[in-house]
Amino acid sequence: MSCGTYGDTDHRVLAALRGYGTRPRVATAARALSAGGEHGALWLAAGLLGAATDRERRGTWLRATALVGAAHLASMGVKRVVRRPRPAPATFAPLVRTAGRHSFPSSHAASAAAAAVAFGALRPPGGRWVTPLAAAMCVSRLVAGVHYPSDVVAGALLGALTARAGTARHRGRPAAARLPAAAGGGRHG
Repeated sequence: MSCGTYGDTDHRVLAALRGYGTRPRVATAARALSAGGEHGALWLAAGLLGAATDRERRGTWLRATALVGAAHLASMGVKRVVRRPRPAPATFAPLVRTAGRHSFPSSHAASAAAAAVAFGALRPPGGRWVTPLAAAMCVSRLVAGVHYPSDVVAGALLGALTARAGTARHRGRPAAARLPAAAGGGRHG
């Protein structure tokens, strides 16, 4: 489904990162992150844990967790429309089994990015680890050989925008008003 330079770059980057999966520790980490991220499980559990332990902000934690679920569901919907096949197993032998055969966008990346945005806004104790863990989960999908880089980027954008729009909506302002100027939501002077 890829074509031209874009497809070539997608394949080259995937091949380079998949190559790291031959290292036992890297492969183990990629497998663990892939398993934890299946259906957004790690992020949903983290959000529910936040809601259970932070009683003052329970409702906010539950809304943030719902945004993670919404991002995951949105990615699944896009997959059904786009129907891009996963990287060929003969070329990029996968380290993990996948729940489905469609690749675009990465649902792991969508839920991870949504968690980074939604939970990051809550600034929980230990929250400085959310964004690096989300990034590692995104990269793990390439190391595992089950997504192209463009799948991961699209999933991360979808997740981040879903969470950003949801948090902005909750605060009563349109999402575009909350985006930084570089993303097109700020004033240009």
